[in-house]
Amino acid sequence: MSIVGTRVVRQEDQNLITAGGTYVDDLREEALSGAAHAVFVRSPVAHARIESIDVSEAKAAPGVLGVFTAADLGLDPHAAGPVKEPWLAGEVVRYVGEPVALVLTEERYQLADAAELVDIDYDPLGAVASIDAALADETLLYPETGSNVMQVNGAQEFDDGIFADCDVVVTTTIVNQRVAPAPLEVRGASCAWGEDGRLTVWLSTQNAQIARTQLAMSLGVGEDKVRVIAPDVGGGFGAKIGADPEATVLGWAAKEIGRPVRWVESRSENLTSMTHGRAQQNTVTIGGKRDGTVLAYRLDVIQDAGAYPRTLFLPTLTELMAVGVYRFPKVETRSRAVVTNTTPIAAYRGAGRPEATAALERAMDRFAGELGLDPAEVRRVNFIRPEEFPYQTPTGASYDTGEYAAALDKALEAAGYAELRAEQKRRRDAGDPIELGLGIAAYVEITGGDSGGESGRVDVHPDGSVVAWTGSSPHGQGLGTSLAMLLSDQLGVPLDKITVRHGDTDEVPKAVGTFGSRSLQLGGSAIRQAADEVIAQARDLAADLLEAAPDDLELDAERGVWQVRGAPSSSVLNWAQVASAAEGKLTADVWFGGGKPTFPFGAHLAVVEVDTETGKVELRRIVAVDDAGPIVNPLTFRGQRHGGLGQGAAQALMEVVTYDEDGNPTTATLADYSFITAAELPDFELVDMATPTDRNLLGVKGIGEAATIGSTPAVHNAVVDALAGRGVKHLDMPTTPIRVWAALEEARKGNAR
Repeated sequence: MSIVGTRVVRQEDQNLITAGGTYVDDLREEALSGAAHAVFVRSPVAHARIESIDVSEAKAAPGVLGVFTAADLGLDPHAAGPVKEPWLAGEVVRYVGEPVALVLTEERYQLADAAELVDIDYDPLGAVASIDAALADETLLYPETGSNVMQVNGAQEFDDGIFADCDVVVTTTIVNQRVAPAPLEVRGASCAWGEDGRLTVWLSTQNAQIARTQLAMSLGVGEDKVRVIAPDVGGGFGAKIGADPEATVLGWAAKEIGRPVRWVESRSENLTSMTHGRAQQNTVTIGGKRDGTVLAYRLDVIQDAGAYPRTLFLPTLTELMAVGVYRFPKVETRSRAVVTNTTPIAAYRGAGRPEATAALERAMDRFAGELGLDPAEVRRVNFIRPEEFPYQTPTGASYDTGEYAAALDKALEAAGYAELRAEQKRRRDAGDPIELGLGIAAYVEITGGDSGGESGRVDVHPDGSVVAWTGSSPHGQGLGTSLAMLLSDQLGVPLDKITVRHGDTDEVPKAVGTFGSRSLQLGGSAIRQAADEVIAQARDLAADLLEAAPDDLELDAERGVWQVRGAPSSSVLNWAQVASAAEGKLTADVWFGGGKPTFPFGAHLAVVEVDTETGKVELRRIVAVDDAGPIVNPLTFRGQRHGGLGQGAAQALMEVVTYDEDGNPTTATLADYSFITAAELPDFELVDMATPTDRNLLGVKGIGEAATIGSTPAVHNAVVDALAGRGVKHLDMPTTPIRVWAALEEARKGNAR
């Protein structure tokens, strides 16, 4: 029986729940002996000229080893889209939390006192704290550009003629609010220069190799002079891709003072200075026939990029996935990215694709509501059909496989949709103050879309043990166990004799890493390819040992032995015997570059209850169909779905980063920024479905963000559906009790949107 597809407890968990993980702040490496401790002095204002910086008192404070500003670094600013971002602000600060100075001390407890002694004189400038303020161009973050708009993509002018044949046209604007990644482990880094002139950086990152390239370029040294090690990483969600600017400054400082440097940020620093996610305003127009057929769809995206436009690809991904699971004859998209005096935006939990789904699924509900049709039926009418795959979308995506109607039917059947609608009607007819809301979302996600390939290496040792090196970088997803399961199934080696290593650029020099749900389909395929090559080598060795032709030998993966084909009772060789005959060891080091993007999909149904007298929202059920192709480990798959569903529900109901009109963050602590706990979540009802792809060696699709992509609009649609019974037609996320109550009050006054 194959181990693949069975529930296997994650091997990583034994250490994590007993001794605990070893994160950057836990490191006690000899190379870090005598390390200085670091803190960044950050701007308390959103937009200002720096008139002067006086570090004299700070330098004289007890234990201070150095205080550095932009004038000390001598490093060229790095590119952030069409502008340059300084490593430390020297002339202008553009968001609260931007680093201005670095303080190093002997002991960690000395940091706060020393940092307070850095005297910075700011001359405030007008703050641009919203998308509307950015578009007004009254205050420019970068006067030399002439505008706060940093990028325009897609249609320059829209053609209203695409809606000419439509019986019904609906337009709505949707805010996909800014959220904080808030990983359990905040950012941290430790840096040490060796006597050989090499810099070693221990970094909480999703991809050590990308971080190495960034650090080498920014410090002006060759990649061979930088080693990056990612120890245990306590969550990333896209916000830990590569190396943040702070790591470059720390590497420079370690060389400047001639001793190692350690840094870990506070939780408030993390909430204000680590990149945020989402922050899009989407205006959608949808039109079609009265039978529910959509004839035209338009998506106009405005992306708040924050103070430095580091990742302008986010709105283009929203455009790419604009049509989702539907076959719309006419489509128009446009995106604009603007800068504001807020924390920079970067990849987070789906990176542009959830925004597309949220806009589209809200539009489908609004369209169905205008027609007086059931939202499930309107979706069925417009789904791309199975026989149409592979399907080329009008926005340029090439879908591999999909069974969209089947996924929705499974979700509705499991939920008892007809009975739920009947109960909803009963409550409305009775005037029950506790309204029932049902939300639907059908989604498709692009995974492995970077097409960058991945590395994999497999070694079989003379004792029969196996060590695999992967260029992917696990940080909580259970990838190590999944890769070990693939090898166990392929080679017939027990799990306890398989070790998976990752995250060290000296051990894995070439890699891409983990983001965009690429790890299993690309990293797993690389390991599969390397194992295939090891098997080919072993076949020749075993043939010599058994004095048989290589073509006559086969690997019995059930027992992990080599034998003559058709003669299982003949002499057999185990892996230890074959590996012992090799010169050194059996090994294969490969680059899997043949994978193409895959498109996992699914359908979610959320059930909420809304108290129309108080605005309180309770999420009662989430029924989820998530199709990621064949499943390696159902236990890990279930856990990943749980995490995605929880984060999606959190955005729909609770999470939001806010600023006042002067650009001051008003959600800088966990007392102000709410994210979800088990107390607010129901038991998830997970429905299985698996449609394989032919775009990688395993037939698998990514899953990481898919559950988030489906659950966010499903939960949001459910709340709006509940409020529809009281005259509220639209409400932006998050649908918190105070926002729900305010919308109900507006409806009671006859001002419902």
